[in-house]
Amino acid sequence: MYKIQTLNKISEKGLSLLPAESYSISDEGNNPDGIILRSYKMHDMEIPESVKVIARAGAGVNNIPLPKCTEKGIVVFNAPGANANSVKELTIGAMLTTARDFAGGVAWTSTIVNEDDVAKLVEKNKSNYAGGEISGKKLGVIGLGAIGVQIANACSNLGMKVYGYDPYLTVQAAWTISSKIKKANSIEKMLKECDYITVHVPLNDGTRGIINKENMKLMKKNAVILNFARGGIVDDQAAVDACESGQIAKYVTDFPNNTVIGKKNVICVPHLGASTQEAEENCAEMVASQMKDYLETGNIANSVNFPACSLDASGGSRIILASLENNDVLNDFLTGLSGKGIPTEGMASHHRGDIFYNILEVSKGSDVKDLIEKAGSEDKVLIARVID
Repeated sequence: MYKIQTLNKISEKGLSLLPAESYSISDEGNNPDGIILRSYKMHDMEIPESVKVIARAGAGVNNIPLPKCTEKGIVVFNAPGANANSVKELTIGAMLTTARDFAGGVAWTSTIVNEDDVAKLVEKNKSNYAGGEISGKKLGVIGLGAIGVQIANACSNLGMKVYGYDPYLTVQAAWTISSKIKKANSIEKMLKECDYITVHVPLNDGTRGIINKENMKLMKKNAVILNFARGGIVDDQAAVDACESGQIAKYVTDFPNNTVIGKKNVICVPHLGASTQEAEENCAEMVASQMKDYLETGNIANSVNFPACSLDASGGSRIILASLENNDVLNDFLTGLSGKGIPTEGMASHHRGDIFYNILEVSKGSDVKDLIEKAGSEDKVLIARVID
């Protein structure tokens, strides 16, 4: 029986993929084998030694202490792309809202309640909120992952001229992006050209403040910045100052804080990007499936700290070995198996950076306990376990 701890409310549609006969699910930590969470901040949490896997029902993992997890041999999964449509729709909705000053118009309308001639007042004042159309305008998309590609393609179909910037564009993303999307060679060039800028990159040392005080000076005075990725990617104070001075037209952020709330031409959204029922279900289903596959077979897909690796199961016992810097642990283990006269019936090995990950399959019930204990005692070994 595998014990799973939930640190946030997780969609039942996802949890139902972990059958009750094999999994015990609770929000209480009692030596769990796995943890599923959404936004819970784990950095100050004492992670039990029993934990083998952590699954984030979403894309970003900045709330999880990845180096600590890797050191402890904990495989961390996320759900890339599962919430992409939800974020795409909200981003486009926000873009349309700023284009027509929908929010300002609605707020003004609420001030004329009980006036004698509402229709006359509306006709007199509507030009203050009329705005313009997005068709024909230029959109810059920073980050062409699952979300960025969907936004770029959809906005191109709405008649916008779309520029994309992503120096780390994957082959998979390249296959899905429309040929109409123009490549931007630098963020600076994109900021000079575009009427709208939207960011869709993870938050890390390389992306923090990627739009900042200096490069905002390059932008058009009618430009709008949209941040539905992560707080910190846009310099909030610089965006507030730019909106106040008229350097840019508006700033939309999904990450409210005291710097941005209530400021002129800043629209704060209460972190709704991936909060649709559909997105929460999709994310929960993806990570629950990944967690189940890892615990039961050792297969890895969409891990953020260990290499992808899979081996078709044939009914035997599976041995999971992961180590740092080299694969000597695998060679030593194979030598040990040979000495016991235990043949391998299947093997898969992959590495990611200096992490080497291996799956071996041997006959069901093979006596490998001493070999597992020996491997687990080595300094460079991160994972050494057997799945019967």
